Amino acid sequence: MILPAGESLELELGVSYALPRRGLPAAVSFRRWAAAALQGRVRRADLALRLVDEREGCALNRHYRGKDYPTNVLSFPAELPPGVALELPILGDLVLCAPVVAREAREQGKPLAHHYAHLTVHGVLHLLGFDHIDPREAEAMELLERQILAQLGIADPYRD
Repeated sequence: MILPAGESLELELGVSYALPRRGLPAAVSFRRWAAAALQGRVRRADLALRLVDEREGCALNRHYRGKDYPTNVLSFPAELPPGVALELPILGDLVLCAPVVAREAREQGKPLAHHYAHLTVHGVLHLLGFDHIDPREAEAMELLERQILAQLGIADPYRD
């Protein structure tokens, strides 16, 4: 659903760092990137973002996805009990594995901040229900990511 242009967004974003913050984006950057993904799609949202090391990233990926390796981003959409209404709708949680993100950015020759922006946008879109399981869904989600990142002044992350 696309909201009318100019519709303001009320966003609560909690950012936690489970490793030293040196070299990692500030919470204000994550807020900007998440807001860009949410703008025009929801009016109000609450979400949490956690930056982790490879050990925690691997443990979470193993527990929730059955994959024994750390991955760049994990999205956990909120599942509230029926009848529970909150002041701000909770979208869910994002987990970014900092060493994996840094390694991918180096390997892909991308600025680290741009890769964090892309993965934040990607994760937020998952929390909104977008997916990339089949080719049509993947194409639509990637197009939306490109558009959002372009608005942030970030080049197409899928370009070779």
